[in-house]
Amino acid sequence: MSYNVENCFDTTDNPGINDEEYLPESDRHWTGKRYDIKLQHLSQVIISAGEWGQLALVGLCEVENDTVMFDLTKRSLLREAGYEYVMTDSPDERGIDVALMYQPASFLLLYSHSIRIRPLPDTRPTRDILYAKGVVRSDDTLHVFVVHAPSRRGGEEASRPYRLHVAEQLAMAVDSVYALQPAAKIVVAGDFNDYADSPALKLLYQHRLSNISAQAQGSNGAKGTYRWHGEWRSIDQMLVSPSLAEDLKSCVIGDQKFLLEDDEKYGGVKPWRTYLGPRYLGGFSDHLPLVARFSLK
Repeated sequence: MSYNVENCFDTTDNPGINDEEYLPESDRHWTGKRYDIKLQHLSQVIISAGEWGQLALVGLCEVENDTVMFDLTKRSLLREAGYEYVMTDSPDERGIDVALMYQPASFLLLYSHSIRIRPLPDTRPTRDILYAKGVVRSDDTLHVFVVHAPSRRGGEEASRPYRLHVAEQLAMAVDSVYALQPAAKIVVAGDFNDYADSPALKLLYQHRLSNISAQAQGSNGAKGTYRWHGEWRSIDQMLVSPSLAEDLKSCVIGDQKFLLEDDEKYGGVKPWRTYLGPRYLGGFSDHLPLVARFSLK
């Protein structure tokens, strides 16, 4: 599963990062109660996506720090599920990071590290890419990359070079895996802030990665992971190597009804988000998760 959880911050002011929006005394009134509700909401999404079992791997975007991940895995509804996690510690100015939750019985973690994105001239630092390597129950080695590419702030065209820059460094990391293991099983997932036909994604396709989420839909009306002015769009992506594509069973958008609300302005439904600007809505996230299932034999 891959899920942008929309600004999951703790309630503590952390020096050195711009997290003042998410404090009890801020305009958003990010209180301990609201934080706890957010954790329970995210737990509900993960539990529901697992259906009759537990998801082996959960990639998360927009988590602030280790405190958030500890609280999510050890203090929420997931506390009995046995999840462990690894995450980045990026130089992002807002302090948001990516993380990977995993079930040790299903994914024996061998190694993980953050891939630091070299900044372009006159640009703000962005999120690291998280790389994790582990052994799954079939005794295959699985390579996982969790990505949160730069936003479209300033417009798609103006911000495109930043996402291409991340894609180039991601491609180099993927190629380094292939160099050691030509038939490697690789999954790349996260919020790319780009569509399946964007230049950044097309660059990655040239490195033996296929997009298994390009046609993904939900069962309750979602035709993308994100809705903008009444239009469904998919800026969250999941890419896999050829050997892992052979094991694919399904890739869908998780659009359980409790994740949605009526879109009163444009009609239909939309993700029930936590905030709209500074206004607290009490929902889950402005994104919907991608859920993929594989048959690793």
